[in-house]
Amino acid sequence: MMANTVLKMTTQEINKLKEAYQAFIQPSSPPGSVFTAKPAGCTVTAYKSGKVLFQGKTAEMEAQKWGSAPAAPDPKPGKSKPSHAFAPPENVGTLSLIGSDEVGTGDYFGPITVVASYVPASQLELAKELGVKDSKFLNDKQIAAIAKDLLQTIPYSLLVLSNRKYNELQANGMSQGKMKALLHNKALHNMLEKTKDLHVDGILVDQFCEPGVYFNYLSRERNIVKNNVFFATKGESLHLSVAASSILARYAFIKEMDKISAKTGIEIPKGAGSKVDVKAAEMIRKYGTAYLNDIAKIHFANTKKALNLAKSKRN
Repeated sequence: MMANTVLKMTTQEINKLKEAYQAFIQPSSPPGSVFTAKPAGCTVTAYKSGKVLFQGKTAEMEAQKWGSAPAAPDPKPGKSKPSHAFAPPENVGTLSLIGSDEVGTGDYFGPITVVASYVPASQLELAKELGVKDSKFLNDKQIAAIAKDLLQTIPYSLLVLSNRKYNELQANGMSQGKMKALLHNKALHNMLEKTKDLHVDGILVDQFCEPGVYFNYLSRERNIVKNNVFFATKGESLHLSVAASSILARYAFIKEMDKISAKTGIEIPKGAGSKVDVKAAEMIRKYGTAYLNDIAKIHFANTKKALNLAKSKRN
C-alpha cells in the first residue's frame, strides 16, 4: 500500500509549498485542489480546505520537511454485543479491514449505492485526519469534500443499482434485502481482487439483516465471500473502512440525485416523507406516471400518495 501523510497548512504555507515544488507542478489536479506536484518518489496534492496529502514511497520523508501531522482524537467506539458467530473481535477497530455499507434503500427517489473499501491499520490515522466518521453526522458539503480525498487515497468498489433495474427485480419478486446482499457480495468480491497482494485481516459488513439470512440470499451465487466476514450494526462506529464506504456511497447517491434534479428540472428531496409525495406528484403531472420508473422505487407507498395528489390537483 502506498504510504500517505496529511498535513494541515495555512494559505500562506501552501503558497510557499507551491513555490518550492514549482518545477514539479502537474498540468491538472483534482477538483477542490490548489495544485498537484510530483517530486521524486512522491505526489503532493494541496487542497483548498488546507489539507496537503503526500503519497508515495518518500511521502513521510517529504512531509517531514514541512511539519508533522496533527494528532486526531480517537472516535468513540461503538458498543456491539456479540449476537452471532460472525460478530467482530474486540480489537476490530485496529485491524486492516475491508468494510462495506449502502445508501439509498429508504429513499423513494434515487438508486441504491453500495461501496466496499479497504483501510489498513497503517492508514487509520490518515482516514481520521481526512475527516472519516459516520456519514449520518456529516452534511452533503462535508461528504463531498471528504469523499474527494478518499477517492485518491483508498481502494474501493462502487456499485449503483439503477431505479429501472431495481423496479424490474422487485416486480419479479426479489426483496430489497436480497438486492442489498447481492450488491454487498459483489463489491466485496471486487475488493478482494483489488487487495489480493495486500494484508487484509477481515471484512466488516454493516449489518442490515441476520448473517444467516444474508448468506441464504446468496445461496445460488457461485462466488460467495464468506471467509473472515464479520457483521455488526453501526459498523461505521467500529471501523473506519465502513465509515469510509458509507461516505463514498452517500457521495455517489448525492451525485445521482443531482442528475435526476438536473434532468427533470425539479429539486428532488431525499427520504420518503410528505415532501417526496408532493415532488412525485409534480413529476406525474409534468412527465406522466411511467416516468417514475427510471427515477424512483415505485413500490413505495409514496407512488400511491403522489397519484392521489396529482389527481386532486387536476380536479
